Amino acid sequence: MGEFWPVPDVLAYLAGRWRVTRSVRDLASGAEGAFTGTTEFRAQETGGLLHHESGIFVWQGVARPAERTLRFLPGPGGTADVRFADGRPFHDLDLTSGRHLTDHPCSADLYRGEFTVLDADHWRTVWHVRGPAKDLVLRTDYAREG
Repeated sequence: MGEFWPVPDVLAYLAGRWRVTRSVRDLASGAEGAFTGTTEFRAQETGGLLHHESGIFVWQGVARPAERTLRFLPGPGGTADVRFADGRPFHDLDLTSGRHLTDHPCSADLYRGEFTVLDADHWRTVWHVRGPAKDLVLRTDYAREG
């Protein structure tokens, strides 16, 4: 196989609990931060998965609790339509090749994401965020919890 691990059904692959480690770099200032925690993808009665992430984010030496919730809705052919908790669109997600590139415009900023599946129990996201006041790279590694 190649560098990426193809996923025929993204929702089936993501279901369950994952350990999360994220690095955040501000390319303009050189500041760095880190998030560690867990993500759970839980089935919703209405279909799809509810994604809830929680943990500790350390930025410039200050540790704070952090969490977020997303909705992963079924898309065509084993893909997903990712939405914010309030239902607003975030991005599409197609891992049938094991790799997916997507964009999300947010006000004056552009979030450009790359999703890669490494194997049955490990995947990664890298988001580049650029805008008038932002120049960030967020790299997140996920490892399935047994």
